Amino acid sequence: MLWNKKSYIRKGLEVWFTLLIETIWGKERIMEIYLNVAEFGDGIYGVEAASQYYFHKPSEKLSKNEAALLAAILPNPRRWNPSKPTRYLYNRQNWIVGQINNLAKPDFLLEK
Repeated sequence: MLWNKKSYIRKGLEVWFTLLIETIWGKERIMEIYLNVAEFGDGIYGVEAASQYYFHKPSEKLSKNEAALLAAILPNPRRWNPSKPTRYLYNRQNWIVGQINNLAKPDFLLEK
């Protein structure tokens, strides 16, 4: 994040940085970086920390449904909690699982 105040200058810089990042890094690296810094709750940063906190296991051991539930909270991780999923979160989880199943799976998304 550059700064909190919305402005055309900030949007222009965001566009520039986005283009720069997408030129230098591949999609896999962008996802790796994002998932290691995304906030999944108050003071919970990164998918590994979220996996340990909410499911008490490493992220590599998450089921597809558990991973989708973590992804479902990302628009507002301070509002939603995967330990206490609402009907809305279950609906988002189901949609995410459906999208995963519909995608041609790149190597980095394949289950181990």
